[in-house]
Amino acid sequence: MKKGLIYTPVKYIAIGLVGDVLYWPIWWYTVGLVKTLKMCFREIAAQESRLGLSIWAKNIFTPMFGQYDVEGRIISFFARLIQIIYRSVLLLVWSIFVMIILIVWIFTPFFVVYQIYYLFLN
Repeated sequence: MKKGLIYTPVKYIAIGLVGDVLYWPIWWYTVGLVKTLKMCFREIAAQESRLGLSIWAKNIFTPMFGQYDVEGRIISFFARLIQIIYRSVLLLVWSIFVMIILIVWIFTPFFVVYQIYYLFLN
């Protein structure tokens, strides 16, 4: 009876802990990496939606404020063109930031192993 009360939890904790430690790098570069990639692409798509870049591009030749004369069309075109360029630069900067997060995700285990090595073996 006493053996079962102590042996079972210790066995469960030891196997669970060792299993988790050994499975962690596999998860990090398989399931975890896929989830992180999906998050990155969702975040870039969400930022594009927040910026409304596709709407600005779709309506680039539509005159603003119902100004259908030549001057109104020219001003509307260049105003939208400036907005598209500005929002594209913002989306590019955001995409670079998100990709940096992805690169940090990929190299974090190497950094952790290096730090453990440096801490204990130096």
